[in-house]
Amino acid sequence: MYKTTGFVSFFLRRLTGLALVVYLFLHMWVIGSANAGEEAFNDRLDFFQSDFFKLMEIALLAAVVYHAFDGIRLLIVHYFDVTDQRKSMFYAVFVVSAILTVVGGLPIFLYMLE
Repeated sequence: MYKTTGFVSFFLRRLTGLALVVYLFLHMWVIGSANAGEEAFNDRLDFFQSDFFKLMEIALLAAVVYHAFDGIRLLIVHYFDVTDQRKSMFYAVFVVSAILTVVGGLPIFLYMLE
């Protein structure tokens, strides 16, 4: 199929954007349950404290970090006209995002194991 870095960047940017929108609605759903009372809020919050959702927090971290750094990359490419370095900048964004996800996700993962 498509294997260019431009397509991969486009696809990941759309995927992470959708993930952030889904998270936003879930977040509003949990916070909105505070209007139903303390017990309803705590029940809904407890649902999201499972190990599965801890792993999803790491995925959310990956989505936020990649989406942010790829957005900065796009701004640099657009405003500074460095189209010749698009491919290497994509790889740099991907590596930096992976490193920051591991560094930020490791404490979440270790807390989950306790």
